[in-house]
Amino acid sequence: MFTGIIESVGVVKDLIKEQTNLHITISCNFTNELKIDQSVAHNGICLTVVNISGNEYTVTAIEETLSKTNLSQLKVNDYVNLERAMKLGDRLDGHIVQGHVDQTAVCTEIKNENGSWKFTFQYDCNLNNITIEKGSITVNGVSLTVVDSKKDSFSVAIIPYTFEHTNFKSFIKGTEVNLEFDVIGKYVTRLMSLN
Repeated sequence: MFTGIIESVGVVKDLIKEQTNLHITISCNFTNELKIDQSVAHNGICLTVVNISGNEYTVTAIEETLSKTNLSQLKVNDYVNLERAMKLGDRLDGHIVQGHVDQTAVCTEIKNENGSWKFTFQYDCNLNNITIEKGSITVNGVSLTVVDSKKDSFSVAIIPYTFEHTNFKSFIKGTEVNLEFDVIGKYVTRLMSLN
């Protein structure tokens, strides 16, 4: 379980394809605190630490994960948003994030708002996920509030701190991102489909 509050931005150091798996080696500032078998969210995707060497650690993404997320597009030196799992008793500063990506979206617009940024994303609405105005959404692991909710798109407002401390600063039009829709919104959607 995660909160969507990014702890660090890691750098991809190595990518090794093995059959249908992808081994991803990351360098970050908390590697020395990690243990094998720990869960870390990478752009919002919960992956297990399988190896640690110096200030780098490795996780493995299987074919299912690669087909539903943007991990297959990673390149060496790309930035990755990182968050370690919540500790029981910690404050929940973002919202409840499972680390299970629902689908991807594409950045369609980036607008400078004189001190902040407005990012707009479009997604396939045929997968039965919805956003709710002023509801929560996780974009590449970042807990954000939805603005301009539409059937197949939404926007989020990014403050300077979030821009500087996440990989949002590297987004351009056409960047593919991972989405995890709010678990409450998913529950409401499921209830509506039963009626």
